[in-house]
Amino acid sequence: MKPSLPVPSISFTDAAFRHRLTHGGGRGLALAKALGLTKGRTPDIVDATAGLGRDGFLLAHLGAKVTLIERAAPIHAALQRALDAARAADPLLAEPASRITLLMDDAITLLPDLAPETVYIDPMHPARTKSALVKQPMRDLRQIVGEDPDAGQLIRSALGCAQKRVAVKWPRLATLPDDLPKPSYELAGKTTRYVVFIR
Repeated sequence: MKPSLPVPSISFTDAAFRHRLTHGGGRGLALAKALGLTKGRTPDIVDATAGLGRDGFLLAHLGAKVTLIERAAPIHAALQRALDAARAADPLLAEPASRITLLMDDAITLLPDLAPETVYIDPMHPARTKSALVKQPMRDLRQIVGEDPDAGQLIRSALGCAQKRVAVKWPRLATLPDDLPKPSYELAGKTTRYVVFIR
């Protein structure tokens, strides 16, 4: 019998994540800027590649209504448990958790019907080889979902459906999939960048 893969530990209630919510930089974060969260503007966001859900939860903490889409059943189940725990916790967690909707399907299939205002895409990137390994939950996530060979198709689908904006998190030095339009702008960090398309 093939051994079962480890399910990532997903929690929004641990001390480290609480600290990130309260001291993480708020709307000054590159993530928030890339998604268009500015003073006086809070878009509805579809996170098309939910994964561990932390970016989506952070965006909900900043006031956005967030739809998380996850196509891997074990990850979806772990996210649902983590959201249920957050909704039963104190207001710091329960309030943003109440603004999150979790769906299980392929985002390429769902996006046309959702007609999203803003889409966030953070596909599974190639495993690191020269730098330090990512933390265990992300390694467990990679074992289950693998890489995302259809990332280019997902981005193109989002560009065809999003009403206002698509933001893609991508390795800083990696090239984007072929046949994408020129981005409106990029926000670059040390290892990753946010590629933003304004519709």
